[in-house]
Amino acid sequence: MKFYELAQERYSCRKMSDRKVEKELLDKIIDTAIAAPTAVNFQPYKLFLMDSKEAKQNIQKVSSYTFGADTFLVLGAKEKDGWVRSFDKHNFAEVDASIVATHIMMEIADLGLATTWVGHFDAPSLKKMYPIMSDYELIALFPIGYAAEDAAPSPRHTERKSREEVLEVL
Repeated sequence: MKFYELAQERYSCRKMSDRKVEKELLDKIIDTAIAAPTAVNFQPYKLFLMDSKEAKQNIQKVSSYTFGADTFLVLGAKEKDGWVRSFDKHNFAEVDASIVATHIMMEIADLGLATTWVGHFDAPSLKKMYPIMSDYELIALFPIGYAAEDAAPSPRHTERKSREEVLEVL
């Protein structure tokens, strides 16, 4: 699929089927995340594949936005590892992690799978459950699966600001 078509057609899926995601597809998603560009290639992020039965149950404890998925990725940004712009000391760790997150979402869609970027989860509780996450700002939870037969985009999916609202030509 061409990128423009993929960008237009992917949507935040909020209803997954019970079909299990194949390991080969998860590997492609992870490889695509690793290939994402980051500032000065510092790669200040970590992916956490929530794959055990306990991990999946814990995800349900920290978010009600799991949408029936059986597979979850959590993405964190590590500020101390991010590139810092010298002019204003802006740290790019979360920007880089957001680039990675976008690659994840687009690869999931390109593979015929479904997801949505979940920001509504109890990150402090997740860090308590998994101390390995404690040094990261947890920015995204991705439930990953196959869209249910009756899954559909939100009515807001196609609502976009006009070109005039988002573009200033200087």
